[in-house]
Amino acid sequence: MKVDRDQVVAMIKEMAAVVAQNKEYLTDLDSAIGDGDHGINMDRGLRKVLEKLPPVADKDIGTIFKNVGMGLISAVGGAAGPLYGTFFLQFGKIAAGKEELTTSDIGAMLAAGLEGIKQRGKAVVGEKTMVDALEPAVEAFAAAADAGKELLACFQAAVAAAEAGKKATIPLVAKKGRAHYLGERSIGHQDPGATSSELLLRAMLKVLES
Repeated sequence: MKVDRDQVVAMIKEMAAVVAQNKEYLTDLDSAIGDGDHGINMDRGLRKVLEKLPPVADKDIGTIFKNVGMGLISAVGGAAGPLYGTFFLQFGKIAAGKEELTTSDIGAMLAAGLEGIKQRGKAVVGEKTMVDALEPAVEAFAAAADAGKELLACFQAAVAAAEAGKKATIPLVAKKGRAHYLGERSIGHQDPGATSSELLLRAMLKVLES
């Protein structure tokens, strides 16, 4: 199984739709421990990405993802814009010039995206950030791929790990962003960034499953 350009475009549209559907949920999570604008910002950013999608929808996959990254950096406020922007710019680098993606390509893209976020945000697992969802997802994808699983099974493993990682942020004390000022009062709240990360990966999986 490979992923072609049309599926990549469908993934971007699905990510925008899922974030729009969950805008209030993400904002409610962020209101508890952050600035209260994560859902609003992500929705605005992905709407901007959709506006800029038609001119690049027939280009190589790397160009399409580069466009996503640049759109998020320019349109999403707060820390999420540069972080998610970096994530998709890294996707674009790995996918540069490609018309379709293999399991190996996608594993490399996820790993590069995670590394970009960690370098930019200086976060590690256990600090109540999107890394808590993304790092287990990347590791689960790689483990499934190493075991010879098909792309769909690899992505399903990644999303399951992201969901577990998202839930694992609830008992954590926040160490990054606005939430870290709350200290122990951040315990008991699910991290909005980990939540949006899982939603984006799940949106991509939905396209693969359809």
